[in-house]
Amino acid sequence: MEMEKIPQAGFKIEGLWISGLQRSLSLKNLMFPFKLISSLLKSRKIIRAFKPNVAIGTGGYASAPLLRSAASNRIPCLIQEQNSHAGITNKWLSSKVNTICTAYEGMERFFPSEKIVLTGNPVRQDLLDISNLKGEAITYFGLNANTKTMLVLGGSLGARKINQLIDESLDFLDGAGLQLIWQCGKYYYEEYSKKTNDKVRVHAFLNRMDLAYSAADIIVSRAGALSVSELCLVGKPVIFIPSPNVAEDHQTKNALSVSEKNAALLLKEREADQNFRPLVKGLLEDEALQKRLSENIKKMARPNATKDIVIEIQKLLTP
Repeated sequence: MEMEKIPQAGFKIEGLWISGLQRSLSLKNLMFPFKLISSLLKSRKIIRAFKPNVAIGTGGYASAPLLRSAASNRIPCLIQEQNSHAGITNKWLSSKVNTICTAYEGMERFFPSEKIVLTGNPVRQDLLDISNLKGEAITYFGLNANTKTMLVLGGSLGARKINQLIDESLDFLDGAGLQLIWQCGKYYYEEYSKKTNDKVRVHAFLNRMDLAYSAADIIVSRAGALSVSELCLVGKPVIFIPSPNVAEDHQTKNALSVSEKNAALLLKEREADQNFRPLVKGLLEDEALQKRLSENIKKMARPNATKDIVIEIQKLLTP
């Protein structure tokens, strides 16, 4: 995605021929040594040509060869671990970098404690205050101001299981007195766009997340690291349905880090068909629970994360 989005934002980007190791037996793993060697060689060329003052990694596969090359050239390095369970790349780099910015407490089990700075994850600055946008949000999405709204988020590409779950539950959600902002993802928009009606607004992608969050009374979401950080800032009752198909089951661990503090509800995907409707019904009928979830998730927000990370980068640039 970054190979498309970053040039659109006006910045130059260079890619590396790298990918992760498959966790099951796969012919793709046979190519990994060649990809790694190729990426290390190209990373050295990039470092020599660009002459960076600092190198930053966020845990993607491309971070490994690039930051390894930067560290070998005595360039100050910082990594940002977005998840509550550290990924392979950041664990591998941790001994070589100067600073490790984390989003969750207790990351000493993965990284050297003296390098860790708890900053949180960067979030959209337009989410810092959405409390006065409710009226604009209702108008923008064409909703009924007197009806509770459920916001469904499956990521920019979409989440098949969440989309199927919502599709099968439309009559139930209508009967429960809910209207929907349903972000189904670009892969699924053609399939689900026909479900749009007065109470269901289906979108491939949401350009105004500040308005979507403001309109929402209840949110159903995946549990990617940045999504969790945004939702902490938003402070609405959340039902997390983590994707089970990500490396090291990161999303479940992210969701657990919130739900274990009584700050969100966790619904495992394999249990969603059976438990989604009772969970939603119970949440709608329990205003005290709604309030408790909102208050507790808001306590986990780190609105100054971007600034705090920049401060750590500036420290590395100071002789």
